[in-house]
Amino acid sequence: MGGDQLMRKLLAIESSCDETSAAVIAEDRTVLSNVVASQFELHQDYGGVVPEIASRAHVRRILPVIRQAIADANCSLGDLSAIAVTNEPGLVGSLLVGLTAAKTLAMSLNIPLVAVNHIDAHIYACGMGQSSDVFPCVGFVVSGGHTNLYDCRSATDCRMVAGTTDDAAGEAFDKVARILDLPYPGGPSIQKAAEHGNPKAFDLPRPMMRSDQPNFSFSGLKTAVLYAARGVPGPSQLSDTPPHLVPDLAASFQQAVVDVLVFKCRQALKSLKYRRLCVGGGVAANRLLREQLQHMCQRHGFELLIAPMELCTDNAAMAAIAWEYLEQGRTSPLDVDVLPGLIRAKRWTESAKSERCPTGHLRPLLN
Repeated sequence: MGGDQLMRKLLAIESSCDETSAAVIAEDRTVLSNVVASQFELHQDYGGVVPEIASRAHVRRILPVIRQAIADANCSLGDLSAIAVTNEPGLVGSLLVGLTAAKTLAMSLNIPLVAVNHIDAHIYACGMGQSSDVFPCVGFVVSGGHTNLYDCRSATDCRMVAGTTDDAAGEAFDKVARILDLPYPGGPSIQKAAEHGNPKAFDLPRPMMRSDQPNFSFSGLKTAVLYAARGVPGPSQLSDTPPHLVPDLAASFQQAVVDVLVFKCRQALKSLKYRRLCVGGGVAANRLLREQLQHMCQRHGFELLIAPMELCTDNAAMAAIAWEYLEQGRTSPLDVDVLPGLIRAKRWTESAKSERCPTGHLRPLLN
């Protein structure tokens, strides 16, 4: 019998937002299959994810996606040693679909269930394929739902030290795309439009860059784009953005967001005194962000690890972190529930109130 046949395997399920995904991952973290069913065409007319539509689509797609992942990995359900599933954070209806499927499989196969934190998995994806451990590091998850910085002491000990006070960066991309009459999802649309624009054409704000707080805020920047595109509210405000302004506005907005993200990452690295930055999430696929993070890290002597492009957006392969929990003997009971919000961040905040925050001037978001 061959070595790969002897090696243990787990099935991972991801359904936290609008991607239905399943993957089979070997104990050595080799991804044997990773099937992702995207829903962007279902949400395109709305300019963002509609939770009810997302959860119903997960119900239709979850079993075919799991079957395909098992087939692609050339194995059977009987070959699995555990089931991993995202149970926090995310959309409650979406999470429940994946968790229900995972519980059913774990119970029927009589194998362990491992509930995985979606944010931890995004950071863990940065180290997949690396020859050595990437922890400790500053973890940065930047996506449609999150723009958070973490003090990552190990793969299973990531403590939130900063987040967004309003819109996440990816959400701001989607909303600005609607202002500019660009298609959903906003990140790729704005990046494409910005290729033909001047990033200095509009003097847009860089929110909270001069603040001594490490948090992010993009709502005001989004409003600044709206006023630049259509004018201030009143009788003379335009109902649509003049097409000739779109490339320059897209480039100026993208540059403003990237400037803030890169600055805050540098701030966190200096404060936490780490030399390594791990970046994951859908916005980490943005070409300008990747280039400018690389430039900043090279200039200041930091090591940069960005998740591979195929692991930036939501997918089940990044739940390979479940092997870390299994190696520590940590499994989940069958009555484990979903935690849609950033519950762990709130717990960390409460504990930080009773002791000096170990991150210097960095403070948890939820004071």
